[in-house]
Amino acid sequence: MGITGSSGVVYGLRLTEVLSSSGHEVHVVLSREAKLVSADECLSEDVLMSLLGKIASRVYDEYDFTAPIASSSYLVDGTVVIPCTLKTLGEIANSIQSTLISRAALNSLRLKRPLIVVVRETPLSTLDLINMLKISLSGGVVMPASPAFYGKPQTIQDLIDFIVGKVLDVLGLKNDLYKRWEGLKSTQGTSLCARFYELASS
Repeated sequence: MGITGSSGVVYGLRLTEVLSSSGHEVHVVLSREAKLVSADECLSEDVLMSLLGKIASRVYDEYDFTAPIASSSYLVDGTVVIPCTLKTLGEIANSIQSTLISRAALNSLRLKRPLIVVVRETPLSTLDLINMLKISLSGGVVMPASPAFYGKPQTIQDLIDFIVGKVLDVLGLKNDLYKRWEGLKSTQGTSLCARFYELASS
């Protein structure tokens, strides 16, 4: 798993937690920018590294090309870059292996193993969309971090779990992290739309 410096480091942390608690071996590559973003959004670098030391099997620096996962001979079940910056997206799409994250991602593509890039950015330029298309044509899955609201999320954790659950779906791992769509149940407003319901009624 690659955790880059895009907003939403919590997505990577939550996915690591869920996979590890399910008995999976999780190797995490943490970019330097991810540490900075984490310190601003949720956890200081010291706390972040301490947490990953507990929930990940191995943690690598993004420039540690001596790591086992730098080689395609070290077989993995798949690679997830979550969250994925547009810089990392571009590197993967154009086979630029300047970091261990892009190197590991390209190893998965080379071996026809699952690659998921969870892009957390908006808006997207034409070049970004072309890079996404390149990854998709190469066998990867591009997953924008776009949580749904039909499950009536009540907390930020619910929104995070929706994205993490969708990643697990792509990996073929059963989970109940989010409420699955079962068709329309009601036409009544929900707490998410309470303000707009009040405006419509006034």
